[in-house]
Amino acid sequence: MKKHRLAILISGRGSNMEAILSAATASDYPAEPKLVLSNRPDAAGLQIATKHRVQTACVDHKPFGSDREAFERQMDAILQEHQIEIIALAGFMRVLTPWFVRRWTGRMINIHPSLLPKYPGLNTHQRAIDAGDPEAGCSVHWVTEGVDEGAVIAQAKAPILPDDTVDSLAARILPLEHELYPRALAEACQSLK
Repeated sequence: MKKHRLAILISGRGSNMEAILSAATASDYPAEPKLVLSNRPDAAGLQIATKHRVQTACVDHKPFGSDREAFERQMDAILQEHQIEIIALAGFMRVLTPWFVRRWTGRMINIHPSLLPKYPGLNTHQRAIDAGDPEAGCSVHWVTEGVDEGAVIAQAKAPILPDDTVDSLAARILPLEHELYPRALAEACQSLK
């Protein structure tokens, strides 16, 4: 079985990244983590990746100011250097430019804490609670130029309880994300040539 060379992009603690790294230890998992790349030098996930013996890199977005494409070209150079075939965004808190998205079309996925197409963007749990939705959840989708607009690969759902807060709902959905993302990534790998 071919194992696709995987990069995981993070900005923070990397709990979804860690779920993928753990799943990838299975001999029949179709992705092989080759790089964890962060836009923040202090991202806690970099240390976790090192413990998993996965190479790390950081391209700090701050020195690039408003030149997002220059930042992404630096990231892309590192991804090319590691011969990456598929990217998983795992809490990567940067909106990507059309240039980068086009470069990785069909080879980049993201996890989002809502049942897309509902609630793209931020504050998803609060928006679901405020709307009186009976359930919330998470989605893994292909990345396209529109924020959180790509085709959904897989979803997981949880009921919204009458006394739920943003924190309590998020705490129930996070374990679903950790289960869903590695499974959806494996499915995404099947579509690669």
